[in-house]
Amino acid sequence: MAQTSAYLPDEFLAQMREVMPDHLSFDDFIAACQRPLRRSIRVNTLKISVADFLALVAPYGWQLTPIPWCAEGFWIERDDEDALPLGSTAEHLSGMFYIQEASSMLPVAALFADGESPQRVMDVAAAPGSKTTQIAARMGNRGAILANEFSASRVKVLHANISRCGISNVALTHFDGRVFGQALPEMFDAVLLDAPCSGEGVVRKDAGALKNWSVASNLEIAATQRELIDSAFHTLRPGGVLVYSTCTLNRDENEAICHWLQAQYPDAVEFLSLDTLFDGASDALTAEGFLHVFPQIYDCEGFFVARIRKTAAIPALPAPGYKVGNFPFAPLKAREAAQVVAAAAAVGLQWGDELHVWQRDKELWLFPAQIEALIGKVRFSRLGIRLAETHNKGYRWQHEAVIALAGHDNPLAFPLTLAEAEEWYRGRDIYPQAAPARDDVLVTFQGQPLGLAKKVGSRIKNSYPRELVRDGRLFAGLV
Repeated sequence: MAQTSAYLPDEFLAQMREVMPDHLSFDDFIAACQRPLRRSIRVNTLKISVADFLALVAPYGWQLTPIPWCAEGFWIERDDEDALPLGSTAEHLSGMFYIQEASSMLPVAALFADGESPQRVMDVAAAPGSKTTQIAARMGNRGAILANEFSASRVKVLHANISRCGISNVALTHFDGRVFGQALPEMFDAVLLDAPCSGEGVVRKDAGALKNWSVASNLEIAATQRELIDSAFHTLRPGGVLVYSTCTLNRDENEAICHWLQAQYPDAVEFLSLDTLFDGASDALTAEGFLHVFPQIYDCEGFFVARIRKTAAIPALPAPGYKVGNFPFAPLKAREAAQVVAAAAAVGLQWGDELHVWQRDKELWLFPAQIEALIGKVRFSRLGIRLAETHNKGYRWQHEAVIALAGHDNPLAFPLTLAEAEEWYRGRDIYPQAAPARDDVLVTFQGQPLGLAKKVGSRIKNSYPRELVRDGRLFAGLV
């Protein structure tokens, strides 16, 4: 691989020399920082099993190397990367995999370690969605995830990734993460705080990441991290697990934050060791049982992960001083909900008891049942999935609902050829050799739903959302 020229300030290097364990080589650290980052992907098991995915992409000649801490994760090498971006492959467009840096798969692995099976999870700083979608896959789309993002511009990206991956159990909020301790005390079984940080671990991806680096700036960031972890800890029920992670390397933003939390609540904070998370975890293990991942250890981004159990209740924060406002949705009555369920099944859309039908005017939505306890306590940017719009002839089913609810190898599917699927993603109508038998056409490719369209004569009218339409070359390796 070609060398990069990452900017590494002298004061940063001095600090790293001080904190690096004796068994690691500082020269190896410098060399790793200057090497380009290996690309990695995570198979979305909500869409396809790992075994089926590997069989599907086997003809492409992709070199896939398993990532030790994530059974669905692989480092990937491709010969045709320049000709066709990974994000334009058929499997990515239909949500079968997520492009995710290997070390960023660690926090979710820690969240579900030792057989933990949380039913209600919060992801405090969720965009662009790699960890939220990983959590949803580990939960099998059951339970509920509150995915929060402070940056308004990134909420849209977060929703797009959730939708592409076929996720139905997420509620989105757009707040400063410091509000949740007051707003939602003891509401979650597990919380992931992948905290905003100085980003010292990402120089392999961004050579200029440390251009504005300073110790003073790091300490400023650490002050915010203390407020965020305190808030997150309050949202956790006693017995629940908090995972605190960053993509930085200094102790001020990592170990010191966890020790500060323990000092605040000495009778309620237990550090859980990550020594058995995967084979080789001991190479990055700290004395407390945290993972402090320097980039040379696993040839990935620098990262920090701590797993913390809340062993007892802690004093509540004062109640928030704001009003949430009226919630504009109402649950559908049982008979009406049954009609919606039957109509959806007729076009190939199904869901289980963990999702409930709610209505606002002519809109029908599916809300995860586990999130209903939060209604009235916090304002949502988006909740669950938009299922349909009602009109005098029935229902107009929404794209995100089709992607989430049609499943794999749907018996009502109308499979598209490779050429037809490309046309679909380009926003063009399809002219199949044989017209579909049904007026509502669930179009698929590789067994995955691409959308629900209308048959107009011998033509399938394209319903792919305009904002998702692609151009350029698509579908690497397919012939």
